[in-house]
Amino acid sequence: MILAQGGPGPVWLFVIIGVVIGLIVAFAVATIFYRTSLKPNDEKMMQQARDDANRLRQEAEKESANILNQAKTETRQNRQEAEKAIERRYRDIAKTEERLDRRQSILDEQTQKIESRDQNLNKRQSRLDKLQNDAEKLHESRQAELEKVAAMSKDDARAELLKSVEDDVRQDMARLMREIEERSRDEAEEKARKYIAEAMQRVATDQVSENTIAVVPLPGDEMKGRIIGRNGRNIRSFEQAAGVDVIVDDTPEAVTVSSFDPVRREVARRALSKLVNDGRIHPARIEKLISDAQKDVNRDIRKAGEEAAFQANVHGLHPEIVKMMGRLKYRTSYGQNQLGHSVEASAIAAILAAELGANVERSKIGAFLHDIGKAMDHEQEGTHAQIGADFIKRFKVHKQVVNAVASHHHEVEQESVEAIIVEIADAISGARPGARRESTENYIKRIRTLEEIATTFDGVEGAYALQAGREIRVLVKPGTIDDLGSIRLSRDIAKTIEDSMQYPGQIQVTVIRETRSVDFAK
Repeated sequence: MILAQGGPGPVWLFVIIGVVIGLIVAFAVATIFYRTSLKPNDEKMMQQARDDANRLRQEAEKESANILNQAKTETRQNRQEAEKAIERRYRDIAKTEERLDRRQSILDEQTQKIESRDQNLNKRQSRLDKLQNDAEKLHESRQAELEKVAAMSKDDARAELLKSVEDDVRQDMARLMREIEERSRDEAEEKARKYIAEAMQRVATDQVSENTIAVVPLPGDEMKGRIIGRNGRNIRSFEQAAGVDVIVDDTPEAVTVSSFDPVRREVARRALSKLVNDGRIHPARIEKLISDAQKDVNRDIRKAGEEAAFQANVHGLHPEIVKMMGRLKYRTSYGQNQLGHSVEASAIAAILAAELGANVERSKIGAFLHDIGKAMDHEQEGTHAQIGADFIKRFKVHKQVVNAVASHHHEVEQESVEAIIVEIADAISGARPGARRESTENYIKRIRTLEEIATTFDGVEGAYALQAGREIRVLVKPGTIDDLGSIRLSRDIAKTIEDSMQYPGQIQVTVIRETRSVDFAK
């Protein structure tokens, strides 16, 4: 193979020489055949043919000799090159074998080291097994002696030890939980106090000083008779056209308009005031003035909604949403005007969202629209949060804003941090000092409900509501509830209050567990 790679090689040369010799032999045979076939008179031509054949044979022999010499030369060169290549290959193989020998020696040394380590490990393992067996025997003997001395079985001792450890762990857990809660509460309260104080300072509003009262003043008590009319004709016409109740009682120089719908109540108040000032009170005049008052109130409602949206810096709302928000101008909650409350909550939500890195626009819109359902809750069944969410959803409002409106009283799950910000802004606006007022009857009812909720739990000795219902302190039996149980009880009471009551702000639940030991020196 090596010789064949160096050039044409002697094989082809031998083939060429064979072909040439074959041609010469063929030519000689043809000549002899031709000579035997010729006549005597053609001797001259025969002689010439022989001369030609001899000349051709000599040339062929000379050419063959040249080709043979060339083939020998090339063969010798190819053999020399092949020998050099083989010599190089031998040298490479020798180097490779040398490297393999070195690697093999290294592997042999590593193998010997590993075997030595294995032997040492086996010896150590044997010693460890022996030590472990000795330790187990010693432990069993000591355990037997302890059981004999303590007169307790292994299971009894384990149960006693587990009980002691469990008590210690419960005490440590209660202490750690209390420390973690106090530390977290301090940090959270510090940050929350900072954000809330800044929000309330930047959005300071007036305290509650007036309420929407549908009372119409009269120039004199004789006007009451004209309002009632002959056989009550005028007052019936007014009530039927306005959809309200007119109360004419002993209140001097005043009548009262009553209705669950604040817009209808305002329409009736305006129409009745115009009737009193005009003096012409009859069914036809009543219907006309009520129609005019309805137009005026609708115009004021739209204007109030636009002004509120401008004050809250909320833009791009559908005109129907703006109009519905304007109806909150005539709705109050504990004396707080709901439209002003929405504007204030929107400003607080924007500040909190900016401080917390949330979406300011969605937080602001959600807080502005969170009570829009109160403008319709007297007309539809359901809570104002759900009614408002369903209403704004029809006008392609962002889903996070819809969720913020629906979940600000936890009636549905809150899906974003903006929803939590809306709830906080609503609580801040409603719970700030002077924002709302509450009747004595509702206040006493709320206080009693708080105390009743706390006393329904086992182990509670008494419960007392403090700070106008902002805190409730619960006294528990120390023998029934331990420290860890008191932590659980405070959470359970707080959860029950959240699920069963509605209140602005937050209520602090404090569980007090006290153990007293009394003795007398005689």
